[in-house]
Amino acid sequence: MTDLPPNAQNSENTNNDVAQELLRKLRQKQGNWVEWGTAIASLQKTGYNPQEIFEATGFEPIQQNQVIVGSQVYNSLEKFGVSEATRSHYATRGSDVLYELRLLTQEERATAAELIFVHKLDADEAREVAKAIKEFSYFRTLPEGFSSHPGDAVAHQAWKLARQNSDLQERSRLIAKGLRFAQTPAARKQIEQLLTDFTTVPRRPAPILPFYRLEYEEQLPRMVPVVGELPLSAQDLQAIPVITEIEPFRMVKFAGEQAWVPLPGWQVLLAAEDPVAILASSDRLPNQSQRESVVVVVDRAQRQWDVSNYFVVENAGELDFQWFETEPEIPLLGRIIIIVRPKKILDEELTKDSWQIDE
Repeated sequence: MTDLPPNAQNSENTNNDVAQELLRKLRQKQGNWVEWGTAIASLQKTGYNPQEIFEATGFEPIQQNQVIVGSQVYNSLEKFGVSEATRSHYATRGSDVLYELRLLTQEERATAAELIFVHKLDADEAREVAKAIKEFSYFRTLPEGFSSHPGDAVAHQAWKLARQNSDLQERSRLIAKGLRFAQTPAARKQIEQLLTDFTTVPRRPAPILPFYRLEYEEQLPRMVPVVGELPLSAQDLQAIPVITEIEPFRMVKFAGEQAWVPLPGWQVLLAAEDPVAILASSDRLPNQSQRESVVVVVDRAQRQWDVSNYFVVENAGELDFQWFETEPEIPLLGRIIIIVRPKKILDEELTKDSWQIDE
């Protein structure tokens, strides 16, 4: 074994000492939850996986994700100047609340956190606030009577749902919610009009997301690099790099900054003109709370809105997936044609040893 240079050994020892100190602080719950999130993120960057951190500290993987994301949101609040009372409140509690603001822009996170603190909302209510603010951000022109304040965004969502609801009790609840959050006199006026105007606007049901799950082994092909067409030399053969498959979709990369993901020849995919794949977590999709890795296939050639499909759009410089009840004013970048879930394999080791099955 080749000895490491003294400087490299010292650096490695230092990194290990730092990691052990972070693990000790987490194990003893030193500091606040924001510091825990920063420490766990640092450990993961140095190579510790969530299970190893759990075994060393007691922080379960789902809790690790919550405090990491929550601490990132908290740090963005300080940049955009929330009140001292709000900052102080979230420094000691509320990782679950701030986690729900992860999909908002940094500026929206700050205003949303302030609103949530003022109204003393829990994580479930924070999720609704974040959803309302995110949907409100898609308006190029603000709806009549509503300002850009996050309270007006929540009030507009309540106003819209109240207009679509014929049940008087639920309609009254939504009107009360709208009045509670409305920040401007114009927004309050819009909502108060619903107290005398009982006209209902038919609500279009959201279409079902086009989920597919890989069920059979033949639907999960192996990616094999192509050397070329004969005649070929040994040098040609050796020039092909070793391919490493990345689960759960057997994606492969090569040195040319390009990757492929294997997908079956479903008719909807074969008919696509310009399909591209985006790796995502399923909770980034509308109305999805379950977290699992998915591949979202988008046909970039299909940019004409229709009410029966979901589309990819740009939101604050990032790609986002949305369904629009009416034709949006923002550009559509492509239509979602397939969302692929990974195949569930009960015993992966057993499937590799076919002789065990035969016996």
